[in-house]
Amino acid sequence: MAKFLAKLLGCTLPSKGASPMFESKSHSRVGLKSSTKQKTAIFGTLASEKSLSDCKKEQQWKPSMYSSITPIPFTSPLIEKPVGKESMPQTPPFSAMFDSSGYNRNLYQSAEDSCGGLYYHDNNLLSGSLEALIQHLVPNVDYYPDRTYIFTFLLSSRLFMHPYELMAKVCHLCVEHQRLSDPDGDKSQIRKIAPKILQLLTEWTETFPYDFRDERMMRNLKDLAHRIASGEEQTYRKNVQQMIQCLIRKLAALSQYEEVLAKISSTSADRLTVLKTKPQSIQRDIITVCSDPYTLAQQLTHIELERLNYIGPEEFVQAFVQKDPLDNDKSCYSERKKTRNLEAYVEWFNRLSYLVATEICMPVKKKHRARMIEYFIDVARECFNIGNFNSLMAIISGMNMSPVSRLKKTWAKVKTAKFDVLEHQMDPSSNFYNYRTALRGAAQRSLTAHSSREKIVIPFFSLLIKDIYFLNEGCANRLPNGHVNFEKFWELAKQVSEFMTWKQVECPFDRDRRILQYLLTVPVFSEDALYLASYESEGPENHIEKDRWKSLRSSLLGRV
Repeated sequence: MAKFLAKLLGCTLPSKGASPMFESKSHSRVGLKSSTKQKTAIFGTLASEKSLSDCKKEQQWKPSMYSSITPIPFTSPLIEKPVGKESMPQTPPFSAMFDSSGYNRNLYQSAEDSCGGLYYHDNNLLSGSLEALIQHLVPNVDYYPDRTYIFTFLLSSRLFMHPYELMAKVCHLCVEHQRLSDPDGDKSQIRKIAPKILQLLTEWTETFPYDFRDERMMRNLKDLAHRIASGEEQTYRKNVQQMIQCLIRKLAALSQYEEVLAKISSTSADRLTVLKTKPQSIQRDIITVCSDPYTLAQQLTHIELERLNYIGPEEFVQAFVQKDPLDNDKSCYSERKKTRNLEAYVEWFNRLSYLVATEICMPVKKKHRARMIEYFIDVARECFNIGNFNSLMAIISGMNMSPVSRLKKTWAKVKTAKFDVLEHQMDPSSNFYNYRTALRGAAQRSLTAHSSREKIVIPFFSLLIKDIYFLNEGCANRLPNGHVNFEKFWELAKQVSEFMTWKQVECPFDRDRRILQYLLTVPVFSEDALYLASYESEGPENHIEKDRWKSLRSSLLGRV
């Protein structure tokens, strides 16, 4: 995992190009005339700690994540002090969970307020002891936690303890404090608390289902659910059964998806090996499989959305988990890094980049290589207009790989104006300002969408990971007094919740199994094979390239 992060955080990005917007063939384009004004950090913080904005200023690489998304209206404060509640809370969609509008940013103009080990300011929860935060998660007869708190704490708590340890504590509090284990307990009180506990368990299983792949988690869940369903109310039993069945279906779908990924990985081969056994004249290329670049962009979007959908929100935290200084259990550290789906998605980006480079380098004739470049430029254009920024960046990265960019005679035959537009939109300067502006436009379009196509937002994933990484590195998980820095985790949860909204969009395009099969399974050149194909197409220009060409011909083709 450490090597994966080092490679991801040190990835090379395309160079700068130029110019204006382009039209979409399939639907309205993403607006790029958003305000250039940067948003300020949402909070200050406790007087004894640095603010989030101060922490970010100390980083050499500065993620401006607050400029990437238009705020979503949310009228009430994020987390209020416990108050009496007679009815169950509403469960809003992720798009309505997080917003800064309920916060006063001048946080330390008045004295801090504490409540049972939790520290508030203007009704906003800033920090607390881990035990107090756990107790704040558990409902009682008169209280149910806000959904934003549930999501934020379940997401961040894994930095301090295993999910199964948290579930055990929650079960203990529910059973002992709410007297669920007492057969002579107040039935009316149990009838009031049972649906709230069931609601909390439902939130957990729906939002973090992968936690329950751990047998200890599933055992605790079933035990607590059984206590709720053992009463006289038939409704509870039905709801418990539905919750567990839904969870089992999700876990079964995940297992099936992982099996497919493993099968694809095991059958992948190097394109050069295939060429040795099969003459190039009968080799297929991407244009023979899909001649329409707009259709290919739609099929790429199918793959992106499917893989996004299987990434659990907890993987963003587990990718960067470090040993909690107050945790003496060293054995559990490595078990937390369960990020297979996140890594598989990054691997897909790399595969697409190499596929683009392979398809360009493989043709023998210069005019065919130029046609392939123009084809992928059109695919990338449509990816941009769809809102599929991840495939767009993968295609640009593939065309900017050295074996492709050195083909000067080929590029001389290409009309590069459209490619310059694409590079301009994904220009990494000013912390990807142009891309972040386009992302804001896509996010805003998604909020006001009149068709399913306009809802699609697929971010450049490596940059999203970097943003979350530097937010995590920018401030400590705990304050000097040992309290959990909940303010930091609110920001982290807001970033992840935006991703949760985007990944739930269903792809509106028709699936083409033949094209999808090609994209996912066709062999691609390795880096050495790409260089060899490039040198074979357009000869070496200097002694270094000549020496490398000879070496590659000897090692890969057995020629001198």
